[in-house]
Amino acid sequence: MNLSQVVVRPVDPAEEARFQELMQQHHYLGSLPKISNTIWYVATCNNDWLGLLSFSAAALKCGARDRWIGWGHRLQYDRLHLVANNSRFLILPHCHYKNLATKILSLCRRRIQGDWQNRFGFPLLMMETFVDPSRYVGTVYHAANWTLVGNTKGYQRTRNGYSDTCQTSKLVF
Repeated sequence: MNLSQVVVRPVDPAEEARFQELMQQHHYLGSLPKISNTIWYVATCNNDWLGLLSFSAAALKCGARDRWIGWGHRLQYDRLHLVANNSRFLILPHCHYKNLATKILSLCRRRIQGDWQNRFGFPLLMMETFVDPSRYVGTVYHAANWTLVGNTKGYQRTRNGYSDTCQTSKLVF
């Protein structure tokens, strides 16, 4: 695999069903609907799909992120739209090549600010993601120079607000 030939681009509307199907089949959390501010990306090499990423609106509440940024309660809500959440990242099963995931994250990081501005009309200042330490340790995010800022308290957002019981605490990058 020649990493210099990898390209990351937004998923075309005609490709969205394929994106969702692959995410549902191969990501342990399954697929996500496209709600609010969301951009789906595909990483390709010679038109072969290698990886998929989803960036969406930031988590409404994340104490570790907000403390790291230094936002008070009011600023958090005024500026939350300037943060994108890397809500899914999938390297397809047949594509596990050394340094591929880091390359894909780096390419995406270079282009997402322009894509976000063009699509939603406001700048993107930073990205966040949550990693389940019972499954992963965030190696690819460390390698791509994302900063580990802390852990969540373990409560998950649900359709009705937040879970009543503490679930697995996630690493926050």
